[in-house]
Amino acid sequence: MVTKLRRRRVANAKRAFTTRRVPARHMQTLVRANGKPAAGNLVLASVCELGKHRRIEMPNGRRALILPGDEIIVCYGNRYAPDQYEALIGDDLGCCDLVASGGIAACEINRHERMLAPTKITPLGLIGDDQGRPLNLLNYRIAGEGSPAATPPRVIVVAGTAMNSGKTFTAASVVRGLVASGLRVAGIKATGTGSGADLWKMKDLGADVVLDFTDAGFASTYKAPDHEVEAGVVSLINHAAERRCDFAVVEIADGLQHTETATLLRSSVLKKLTSGCVFAAFDSIGARAGYRELCHLGYRVLAVSGQLTRSPLAMREARASGCPVYTPFDIQAGALVPMMTDGARGAPGHAQGPAAPAAAVAGSGGQRDLIRFRDVEDAHALDFPDDLEESACNFG
Repeated sequence: MVTKLRRRRVANAKRAFTTRRVPARHMQTLVRANGKPAAGNLVLASVCELGKHRRIEMPNGRRALILPGDEIIVCYGNRYAPDQYEALIGDDLGCCDLVASGGIAACEINRHERMLAPTKITPLGLIGDDQGRPLNLLNYRIAGEGSPAATPPRVIVVAGTAMNSGKTFTAASVVRGLVASGLRVAGIKATGTGSGADLWKMKDLGADVVLDFTDAGFASTYKAPDHEVEAGVVSLINHAAERRCDFAVVEIADGLQHTETATLLRSSVLKKLTSGCVFAAFDSIGARAGYRELCHLGYRVLAVSGQLTRSPLAMREARASGCPVYTPFDIQAGALVPMMTDGARGAPGHAQGPAAPAAAVAGSGGQRDLIRFRDVEDAHALDFPDDLEESACNFG
């Protein structure tokens, strides 16, 4: 059944970040369809019962409060988050869960023991165009699919041991170091669950262009076919090339043991494009294991960073095991820039460059001008103004 969706109803609904590329004027019908919704379908839903997520991240980054009875516009998608939920798209338009504040509708399969139950939502129908055809993010992805650009930017991959190991802050620090050297840089979130938080961080630390997998047509990359994820990453790098970026800093979500991450890191296409890799770890044993695994895969590992750099003892242990450890202060100050700009691409093993410093910038007066993990955590809690133009929601 297809019914008209009034503009006022669309305007009053709280719209999630994952839907940011879809113009509101295209949301013209409400489609009650039988069968399983597709990943990336937009859905109008009503909030039933509040759980973990009591706010929804809007396209402009503002985290709006949601209450029972509110209507929200989100996307169907699967979620993989070891510190939060695993969730899969249900078999129909029945009641399901809001499993990510960025706007993912799915059915919870399991959760971390510290997590509350997710917020319950009731889908009211898929959002369709004027012909009653369901809208899907794939129809709004950026151009740039196909083979890598003839002159791609140099690609620095940032991977990590697990969720919340410090990958995004590490990637943003790489961005800052390159931009401070006068280079044009794209910050790219290649995989994960749709949310603007990581893009805002990379933008705040100076990225000229910021892109993520929602720009490639995915609300979430979990359970997406491997070849489609790879093609999506290539399209984002190609777009960075079109925007004349010298470098693309590409963050890959979750940890090396996650099947999707492991598969992407083994991609011959990605490895051929990559100039170097920075690895974020929680602790010294994770740093050593990840460093060795990436070297084994053929990556040129420039540095180990991440959460372990908050502990001098953890850094000492990692360095003793042969890891080139750099703090975010070092990276923001440009310690990796000589290695990243030396022209090498794809050479495996530890990059040859300045020795990883024991204290580096963290012990100097320049620390005041650099960004700390705590600064990023504090900024993540802030609301953003809700009067941004719609065009401001598209970062590329």
